[in-house]
Amino acid sequence: MPPTPFWTNSTIQITNISLKGQMRVLQFIAKDCYSQNGTRVLYHDPWIIVPLGFMDDPINGSCSGFGCCQIPIPKQVRTVNVTLGSFDNFTNVSDFNNCGYAFLAEESAFTFSASSLSNLRNEEMLPMVVDWAVGEGTCKEAQNNISSYACKSENSYCYEPNNGYGYRCHCKDGYQGNPYLYDGCKDTDECQDPSLNDCEHKCKNTLGSFRCICPEGHHGDGKKRKRLIQLLCIRIAIGVSVLMLAGCCLYLELNRRKLVTMKRKFFLQNGGLLLQEQLIRKEKSTDTAKIFTSAELKKATNNFHNSRIIGQGGFGTVYKGFLSDNRIVAIKKSKQVDPNQVEQFINEVIVLSQINHKNVVRLLGCCLESQVPLLVYEFINNGTLFEHINNKTKACFLSWDKRLIIAAEAARVLAYLNSAASPPIIHRDVKSANILLDNNFTAKVSDFGASRLVPIDQTQLSTVVQGTFGYLDPEYMQTNQLTGKSDVYSFGVVLVELLTGKKALSYDRPEEERSLANYFLSTLKQSNLLQFLDDNIVCEGNIEELTSVATLAKRCLHVKGEHRPSMKEVAMELEGLRLAGKHSWNQTEPIEEESESLLSGRMNAFAIANGDGNSSIATGYDSIRDHITLPVVVGRGIMSEVI
Repeated sequence: MPPTPFWTNSTIQITNISLKGQMRVLQFIAKDCYSQNGTRVLYHDPWIIVPLGFMDDPINGSCSGFGCCQIPIPKQVRTVNVTLGSFDNFTNVSDFNNCGYAFLAEESAFTFSASSLSNLRNEEMLPMVVDWAVGEGTCKEAQNNISSYACKSENSYCYEPNNGYGYRCHCKDGYQGNPYLYDGCKDTDECQDPSLNDCEHKCKNTLGSFRCICPEGHHGDGKKRKRLIQLLCIRIAIGVSVLMLAGCCLYLELNRRKLVTMKRKFFLQNGGLLLQEQLIRKEKSTDTAKIFTSAELKKATNNFHNSRIIGQGGFGTVYKGFLSDNRIVAIKKSKQVDPNQVEQFINEVIVLSQINHKNVVRLLGCCLESQVPLLVYEFINNGTLFEHINNKTKACFLSWDKRLIIAAEAARVLAYLNSAASPPIIHRDVKSANILLDNNFTAKVSDFGASRLVPIDQTQLSTVVQGTFGYLDPEYMQTNQLTGKSDVYSFGVVLVELLTGKKALSYDRPEEERSLANYFLSTLKQSNLLQFLDDNIVCEGNIEELTSVATLAKRCLHVKGEHRPSMKEVAMELEGLRLAGKHSWNQTEPIEEESESLLSGRMNAFAIANGDGNSSIATGYDSIRDHITLPVVVGRGIMSEVI
């Protein structure tokens, strides 16, 4: 039998020594026993490393202080002194358990129980695990003294354990054996163990590693090949990430440049340079139009969100917007644009932005960076005259006095446009839907999209008919000759709306009543005016004023423009009625037969698709379509033009 190893000069037997730094030994059990009279009968106190504890009755499977106690040994602890003792020298215990025990044991080698403690009387030793290391210095210190350096094998290396003392030796990767012996670390044949190599085909062992031999004859070091593959994958992943990031940045930059280019294109296409030139000429004026950016208007309308829509017509949508200076505006986004009318559009923007009249919806500016120009108006928040006339609830609160004031204000601004503005302006789409009302019921004329600027040396223009059925001047429809008297006719229809509370054109009425103008003239001819008027105003008893306004409306609706009063005369008459409460002309001119026949025949020649002849009732701001006029369209109550 081989000799039994012991720990130095002690009686502690060594059962196993691991090259990984652990040693298993058999440690003696310390015992201290007494008889019932308190006389010590056995005391055995070998050299051990254990903690101190007080004993009581043990609980099976538990060592928490009742019958026994235990504690793990901290790292870097080299020696623990143990003293065994008993209260009253075991005189108060039964004779079956008159001993105390102390020992250090491997955790898996001993389980606390009453029976195991009883067996300690007959056992002498228990297994114990001890960490070991070479010396007390570091690897660097040990390598400075070659003669005492323990890592003898050339294929070994030194490392420092985590218990705080000395060093240990270990074979390098690809080698195995005893690093403390010369030539103790032998090469590992990875090809013999499939778990140690990743070769898909033939494997060839090398010193400290192996090579995979491919069928094509290409060879490579296995571990190096694996590292190279991992490194290649990492580099590919980094490269792909960089390329994706660069691609995203490039995509965003190209989109930005594309957007800038597109905005520039639209700006030039919509006459931006021409408008800038005009504004520079008028830069001293505070009333000139402002050129807004598309970003400003997107922010003002929450990117044109549907919740901001306040009106829609056949030619565009109106949004409520909040500018950065807290102004509330109406922003008109058109559906169509005619690039051939850019110069006229710019001229109208300049002219309309300078109309400083309290009864005109002010054009604040435009945006030219979109495919169609966006127009920015002041915001009027009390709806249109059309809504107040045709809504039964609102009509009850629209007294005759309010109606007369609204008529006088609208006439006053149309007279200003026809004669006082430079150059004169023909509105060409006068209707109740284009007269807005603020909270004080002040009239605000809007929608100058169909308007025409009249050269100073001309009194009429030859154009393709444009306007809203029910309000169109019959003479203009026949001759295509546009004059200021065309606005007079349309305003006459508005007066009849105020008097009767009825729509200018409605297919819900009998055929003879569809055209309000025709029906009104026919009623006057039959002397049935009072039966035709709105009950909401007849009950107020202003019969004389109602008759005077009806007579004025009849003159405005004369089939021949030369027999109509001018807008200036209409405005003066309405203002006189408002201030003096009486008719200033008292002129009752008979209605010519041709008035009814021509008007009726011309209107019936068209088929109206929307039923009421008002294509832009919902907005009151329906003007973009207009600054840029369009080809003739029949079927939505509008006839447009290319000029």
